[in-house]
Amino acid sequence: MEIIALLILFLGIYFIPTMVAYGRSHNNALAIVVLNLFLGWTLLGWVIATTWACTDNVRAVDKVIVSE
Repeated sequence: MEIIALLILFLGIYFIPTMVAYGRSHNNALAIVVLNLFLGWTLLGWVIATTWACTDNVRAVDKVIVSE
């Protein structure tokens, strides 16, 4: 049971760059996922993916204003 909890925790931390990229609607989200998947196990690959996911290359979001 402890092994499963640790595995879930590890995967959650491992895929932080992926979650950040999709959460921010990053234009290169798929490339960040691929980088994270294949090179995230190296500390350098994970740091690069995280940094890239945090860059300001996101899709424009239309704001809808609802008046009462």
